[in-house]
Amino acid sequence: MRKKIGAAVVGLAVAGVSLLATSSASSHGYTDSPISRQKLCANGTVSNCGNIQWEPQSVEGPKGFPAGGPADGKLCSGGLGQFAQLDDPRGGSWPTTKVSGGQSYNFRWQFTARHATTDFKYYITKNGWNSSAPLTRASLDTQPFLTVPYNNQQPPATLSHSGTLPSRSGRHIILAVWTIADTSNAFYSCSDVQF
Repeated sequence: MRKKIGAAVVGLAVAGVSLLATSSASSHGYTDSPISRQKLCANGTVSNCGNIQWEPQSVEGPKGFPAGGPADGKLCSGGLGQFAQLDDPRGGSWPTTKVSGGQSYNFRWQFTARHATTDFKYYITKNGWNSSAPLTRASLDTQPFLTVPYNNQQPPATLSHSGTLPSRSGRHIILAVWTIADTSNAFYSCSDVQF
């Protein structure tokens, strides 16, 4: 009897440690200004989002964008199949944040786990991009319009960056990339904007 109870306690302890390791590894960050697709799903503004509604902070994929990183068509999900709904253009019906080209904008990240950070980079779609297809590198200016070096520091729970938006008109996507210094990953966040 004592051996069975001891084995059960050890089993529960291993399961608990595994659960803690899994949850801490999958909790990280997302943009909420301009509001990201994952945040729109988490707050219920957009429905039929799948698992991302419970894990807006978990869009983590390989770093090295644009040379590396997630595959084309899977940029908004970070290449994670369980978050594929983020890659669906939904016929251009994702809600947008109104912005103005040439003006300063405060980009804001919310973090649930903070990591040593290389940098934050912000990319935007080109004029004439195809808004009815999933996001690809060919749709984006491959040079970020804003890069914020972070020198391997940990960000606070909320972090804002001020940058000037490029001149555009109509609907566009801003792809924000948070590159982690001490892992092989980065976090991806797509925000739909209207100029």
